[in-house]
Amino acid sequence: MKKWIHRRSFSILLDMSTEQPYAYRRRQLVEPDWTRLAGWADVTAAQWADVQWQRAHCIKNLKQLRDVVGGLLDERFYADLERDQAERATMSMLVPPQMFNTMVPDSHDAGTPTPAEFTEAFYADPVRRYMLPVFSDRRTDWASHPYSSRDSLHEHEMWTAEGLTHRYPTKVLAELLPTCPQYCGHCTRMDLVGNSTPVIQKLKFDLKPVDRYDAMFAYLRTQPGVRDVVVSGGDVANLPWKNLESFVARLLEIENIRDIRLATKALMGMPQHWLQDEVRAGMARLATTARERGVQIAIHTHVNAAQSVTPLVEQAAKAMLEAGVRDVRNQGVLMRGVNDTPAQLLDLCFTLLDGAAIMPYYFYMCDMIPFSEHWRVSVGQAQALQHALMGYLPGFATPRIVCDVPYVGKRWVHQLESYDRVRGISYWTKNYRTGIELDDPEALDRTYEYYDPIDTLPAAGQAWWTEHAGDDAATLNAAVAAAAASRRASAVQHEELVHG
Repeated sequence: MKKWIHRRSFSILLDMSTEQPYAYRRRQLVEPDWTRLAGWADVTAAQWADVQWQRAHCIKNLKQLRDVVGGLLDERFYADLERDQAERATMSMLVPPQMFNTMVPDSHDAGTPTPAEFTEAFYADPVRRYMLPVFSDRRTDWASHPYSSRDSLHEHEMWTAEGLTHRYPTKVLAELLPTCPQYCGHCTRMDLVGNSTPVIQKLKFDLKPVDRYDAMFAYLRTQPGVRDVVVSGGDVANLPWKNLESFVARLLEIENIRDIRLATKALMGMPQHWLQDEVRAGMARLATTARERGVQIAIHTHVNAAQSVTPLVEQAAKAMLEAGVRDVRNQGVLMRGVNDTPAQLLDLCFTLLDGAAIMPYYFYMCDMIPFSEHWRVSVGQAQALQHALMGYLPGFATPRIVCDVPYVGKRWVHQLESYDRVRGISYWTKNYRTGIELDDPEALDRTYEYYDPIDTLPAAGQAWWTEHAGDDAATLNAAVAAAAASRRASAVQHEELVHG
């Protein structure tokens, strides 16, 4: 219902609706029917539940994609995908059947769709948009931000041993391997993880795994201030279980380590791995030892859309909880066209919480890697989305939307020091030194910048970046510094005008 309110020289049309902005409805989990797809028409439930079958039938190229979908996709989609793989993709194609099956899950509900209908639905699908990006998804005006970089978080600069990042005072990140069961287009570690692509020659670890792990433990045993280890990669589901169990068992022997977090998107992308008897029994052994020593083990997964949460994902999450892990938590990534509306985020959070006992934890703003501008949102939009989430979920399950600021770390999106919305530059401070700043007396007084996608800026901001986009790094840094000085001078002038 709408109502006109008349005021002297103008009228206002008010929306008098009493409906809530978001209506909660519990979503029943469904395993989409994989036999709707021609390539899997004869696949049995036993085969689908087998992790080796899942690994052997991942989609790695256009031919395999054609074999799975039959004639459902128009040729224009294959051409679009092929061009992206050749000119833009920072990650090679790797999609497990389990994950692919959650794309356009309702495509056959009303009967077999025409190729035109399926293709349009496939283009629009949120899971497809980040797992199988195509050239037409990407921006052509600003495909990459001028400040984008392969290692946008500068993690390699903070390695204290190969693959061990000591960024925060009490926490470290251990990258055990450079592979995953699935490759996400927006991967923040795209410089190291996965196979090389035509546009990205991947870095490689120099040491053998056993030597890398020994070097990590040699460092950790000298760091009594470290209490929290994130065990990641890559994805720990690609590590043979005996090797992962051995690594975690060694962590449990270090007295000051109190939290161990295992990072795996495969809990969603390939839950069959986490349902194996060997994995469940091994996790129970680790959890028992952890409890005896007062240590918490948790699993962190990565789900970006509600449709990805299926009964198999629920079974895997609950199997790990039954084995004794402290929590299964979700760290999603906020992306345009995937989950950038309040309804999409709330649907995802409630589905995780109610359907699979997975705790909504973080949504990261997509990092400033090359060719990611079509996914990234502005800090201002992230703040609006955080506001929209408040009050619906329990407080303990309300995720924080965070910006991972280079040389700073995770910051809640409302923690910025100041914000130039015209040029899309936010300024941040921090209260600790990273591992490479221990001797830097100015580290805690410095401001650090983060940059919005340029296409989201007002016309004046886009014009400013267009003017400076061709500058070399030094000139561009100087222009940004001048913009910051101008912003500060304007703020001072405003204060003087207001307060006399």
